[in-house]
Amino acid sequence: MWDGPFYRVGRDGYEICFVPGADEELDEVCNVDMWVTRDDGDRWSGTVFTLDEVHRLMDHHRQTGEPEGDYWWCWDGLIVRDAGVSSIVKVIDGLVATGELETVLRHIGPAEDV
Repeated sequence: MWDGPFYRVGRDGYEICFVPGADEELDEVCNVDMWVTRDDGDRWSGTVFTLDEVHRLMDHHRQTGEPEGDYWWCWDGLIVRDAGVSSIVKVIDGLVATGELETVLRHIGPAEDV
């Protein structure tokens, strides 16, 4: 469900919040910041890229002469095969189910009421 600039997906025990581009189609999302908030308020964040998007970015960096054209590095990045929020949600669900969420994404601590 849309909540201002955020797209939130409620799950059993947690919520996934995406920050897609303003005009981006949800089934085409290929580079997006997101975070997972558990019901107890604890949160993990990351930036999700598709394989195709990483390739496109590396090609762009190579064409502009930047060193990132020869390698890819992202501190809190998660690379997925398929584009779209629903595909990414399936990946996150799998990470939560296996307990790998806490290894793959960056822990950012509890949510605080503002």
